[in-house]
Amino acid sequence: MAHLHELAPRMSDDSLHRKGNFQFTLFVDGREIYVSELLPGAPLPSIQDSATVLNRALIDNVEGSGSWSESFWNRFMNRGGEKALTDGDHVLRMEIRPYVQADALRIGKLMAAGEVKIHAALHPSIDVSKVVLNVATHYPGIDVSRDHFDAGPIKTLKGKIEAGEFRKVNGIVVLRDGRLLIEEYFNGEGRNSLHDTRSVGKSFASALMGMAIQDGHLKSLDQRLKDLYDLGHFAHPDSLKDRTSLRDLLTMSSGFDGDDEDDASPGNEENMYPTDDWVKFALDLPMRKESNGDWHYFTAGVVLLGDILDKKLPGGLERFADKRLFGLLGIVHHEWQYTPQHVPNTAGGLRLNALDLAKFGQLYKNKGVWNGKRIIDASWVDSSFRRHKKIGGRDEEYYGYLFWNKVFHAGTKAYEAYYCAGNGGNYILVFKDQPLVIVITASAYGQPYAHRQVTEMLEKYILPALAE
Repeated sequence: MAHLHELAPRMSDDSLHRKGNFQFTLFVDGREIYVSELLPGAPLPSIQDSATVLNRALIDNVEGSGSWSESFWNRFMNRGGEKALTDGDHVLRMEIRPYVQADALRIGKLMAAGEVKIHAALHPSIDVSKVVLNVATHYPGIDVSRDHFDAGPIKTLKGKIEAGEFRKVNGIVVLRDGRLLIEEYFNGEGRNSLHDTRSVGKSFASALMGMAIQDGHLKSLDQRLKDLYDLGHFAHPDSLKDRTSLRDLLTMSSGFDGDDEDDASPGNEENMYPTDDWVKFALDLPMRKESNGDWHYFTAGVVLLGDILDKKLPGGLERFADKRLFGLLGIVHHEWQYTPQHVPNTAGGLRLNALDLAKFGQLYKNKGVWNGKRIIDASWVDSSFRRHKKIGGRDEEYYGYLFWNKVFHAGTKAYEAYYCAGNGGNYILVFKDQPLVIVITASAYGQPYAHRQVTEMLEKYILPALAE
């Protein structure tokens, strides 16, 4: 704190913590590569005030859940670090200074510095002759495929994951024509490991919504919130809120002022989690001043869908899901996370193993049929995959009923997929014109590389290995 007071002696301690922090500078072989003023709040003010040793991992390939120090390192790598750290020996130096953003950015004197010799191997050479692929075996409900695939790219990918070039990847499963073709696990996980899929769970909520309508427990997607809640008990009454439909929430296009990609949004999911009633949080939100039905990622809206399902389904959402979805798919082990009201959290956190995630993907690939029994109406599957909303700021990406849609490119071929996606790099991909379902589980939670590396794995290794 003394360092910050030197920069702005008239500011209170609270103001200094809100407007100041550490500035980190990284050098490679004596050349300055990256400077970053850490946002206030990380590390905690108590640590900034008293700690004389700061012990934080810059790279954590296995454990951890996306700390500020890892985010700093990833920004460094993306903004010059990867080019500077060519394979071989280097000297990495860090300098730490205080800063305060007052009338202008004020940088203090050097507080600490240190350097370390490192050996970079960012692009290790993989000897595929030494990489052994797992032999797929029968799993209840999924037979083994005897189809051919090019093992070379998969061996290279496996070697790169094990060497840490692709980080925190835990599982890869490929079904072709509904049969198990590829099954690989990493970082201590196996076929029975229950994996936190984060927002992949939103797509399960979509399936349950379709089944609830199919079974007559809800009338249609045109049902409005005013017919499902007494909105007079919540803040910011608005006719637009009254008219908000289930369809608006499923397509992330409601008028609520909530956007998880905007830290300043009042409805950002990070503002919801500390509250003791997530449904009240959502329904108390104001509506956007200009709402034109555009897409914006709104997790709290999916919490509303889960609450509605829990109220309307016989025995509640969890019992219904066990009987009508998990039970029919032969999914024995799964774990929900719960809202403060102990309703299954449809916004994310559903834990399943990779093969059971693949069953869910194959159910949609089969247009809602599993083992000859219809579980979901084919029309609901088609509607879920329809391009209802264009995702702003992204090239040719669309959103359906809590499902994503985009085209991947491998070589000269284009592969369109409908998919579930979750923080950390978790995916269930259902390919439109190929007989493929691909599951990737990963735990790079909060890391900017998480989704980017999945795209690279698909386009450079997995899809080329499967090309016919």
